[in-house]
Amino acid sequence: MTDISTDIPAARVAARTGAAVTAVLPAAADGGPEPLAPAARLWPALAAVYRAQLSRARVARIPLLFVATFQSIGIMVLMRGVVDGGTGGGGEARAVVAGSAVLVVAFVALNLLAQYFGQLRASGGLDHYATLPVPGAAVALGTAAAYASFTAPGVLVTAVTGALMYQLPLGGLWVLVAVVPLAGAALAGLGAALGLLAPRAELATLCGQLGMSAALLLGVLPAWRLPEPVRWLRDLLPSSYGVDALAETFGTDPDWASVAANLAVCGVVGVVALALATWAYRRAALR
Repeated sequence: MTDISTDIPAARVAARTGAAVTAVLPAAADGGPEPLAPAARLWPALAAVYRAQLSRARVARIPLLFVATFQSIGIMVLMRGVVDGGTGGGGEARAVVAGSAVLVVAFVALNLLAQYFGQLRASGGLDHYATLPVPGAAVALGTAAAYASFTAPGVLVTAVTGALMYQLPLGGLWVLVAVVPLAGAALAGLGAALGLLAPRAELATLCGQLGMSAALLLGVLPAWRLPEPVRWLRDLLPSSYGVDALAETFGTDPDWASVAANLAVCGVVGVVALALATWAYRRAALR
């Protein structure tokens, strides 16, 4: 199980949002408690949580990002023995490279975030966030955004390495600017929801591992080689639309309408997943 470090201090985020944390409420002149400090606005609070989580990720998650990237490159090396390179190989090479690149996002944004929130809930770490005068949406969205954006270097390294290994064109890699945040939002929202809704930390870890395994099996293997029932399951996986969008750009004549459609679906699923994560955080924080 991944070692989960302790959460950020409440005062750190409060200071960045300009809000105050009141430990003891002094009595007012009329004998009643003083009113609490006004809660921070959503966007400043979200930015503060994002920066704090990203600073933690740079220290604690870099070895894990290396593992995720090495794992994806290893899968491409193994698949190179059975999949022909080049754009004329029936699309298998494009599917393998695109699926392996997005797998980095699944490892960090889905698997690790599910473990993080699961452990945070089991250890009572959500109490740290409960002391902050910030909206619950800022906590859930800021943490998910930090984990998702942390995957960008690994996705880029994997995609470039795979394209060179399979002799695929590099001209369409600019689409990663859209694929990483959209697929990252969908998977991070799903991972946060799994971690917050799981009754035990062990179940959160299990759900995260199963989700990453699904992203591996259903994302790396070409869709047209899968049985029809399994293909239906693939359509339910949020990251599959990011995989299809990226795979299309490796062709000699990409269908940009298909790329845009897949990215749009991935974006819609991301909004739904983040809304689910926000609801799950509020539900867990009230328990």
